[in-house]
Amino acid sequence: MADQLSPDEKLQLITRNLQEVLGEEKLKQLLQERELKVYWGTATTGKPHVAYFVPMSKLADFLKAGCEVTILFADLHAYLDNMKAPWELLELRVKYYEQIIKAMLESIGVPLEKLKFIKGTDFQLSREYTLDVYRLSSMVTEHDAKKAGTEVVKQVEHPLLSALLYPGLQALDEEYLKVDAQFGGVDQRKIFTLAEKYLPSLGYAKRVHLMNPMVPGLTGAKMSSSEEESKIDLLDSKEAVKKKLKKAFCEPGNIQNNGVLSFVKYVVLPLRGELCIKRDPKWGGDKVYTEFEEVEKDFAAESIHPGDLKASVEDALNELLEPIRTKFASPELLQLTNAAYPDQ
Repeated sequence: MADQLSPDEKLQLITRNLQEVLGEEKLKQLLQERELKVYWGTATTGKPHVAYFVPMSKLADFLKAGCEVTILFADLHAYLDNMKAPWELLELRVKYYEQIIKAMLESIGVPLEKLKFIKGTDFQLSREYTLDVYRLSSMVTEHDAKKAGTEVVKQVEHPLLSALLYPGLQALDEEYLKVDAQFGGVDQRKIFTLAEKYLPSLGYAKRVHLMNPMVPGLTGAKMSSSEEESKIDLLDSKEAVKKKLKKAFCEPGNIQNNGVLSFVKYVVLPLRGELCIKRDPKWGGDKVYTEFEEVEKDFAAESIHPGDLKASVEDALNELLEPIRTKFASPELLQLTNAAYPDQ
């Protein structure tokens, strides 16, 4: 499909639903010349949850646009971030992340052979990379390093030196993964601007940065791996999905901080192309939406009831989760899940 797309159509696919693009001119120029090489990194810490479908649906867009996509399992970063993943569990968590992210991608119909998967420690412990860490740390001020990590690295009263190294390593990854662009949430913005400021000082090119908005969790805040109520786990049963969605913040007519609506915008519609709101014939019967603006408009006008919206999202979500549940019911993956997350 990508062969038939013009550079402008590719740009539209790559940037749709993004909150911000740093380096858009460079992106346009690259697309005139060749396919874009882009990476998305995830620190292998808590269990991925349904909000991960948001970046996954963008990865699907990138592939449709002909991009070469790399997924980085940032195991060293997980350790540096206040030891969110203890060293002895890192190996297991990387395996868990790889299995669950591949299962998510398969569930949304992404061909895995088009993706490259790489582990941080596969290249971040090399002599060249290590020397670059030292070169970078002789240029970056403590103030800049601390500021860059504020929205990503766990903030504690007595910050560890590791938290200051984290943003610099993420900047170097762009060079060592040989990409044109890095994709991440807008919470990564300060790390991205640090990379843009300092990579040229090492003689490396400034990359393009593609940023997703932070999607509200089901409670109306950022969906977090550590907040049980705010997240729906990828392995949650249908009953658990129903129960958590029931509690989700979804006030009639309120389109601000509405995690259920956000899920429709960033996951359901991009992946499925439509949303069917099932309604009693006396309320006008079923209605199919293909544009988010229409859903939002009808919800704001209260012609979509929160209960009906939740029921439609529940159906869509269970359809996405079913193949993942099935895959993870195997004895090997059950064992891996318990070993990687022994306390959960």
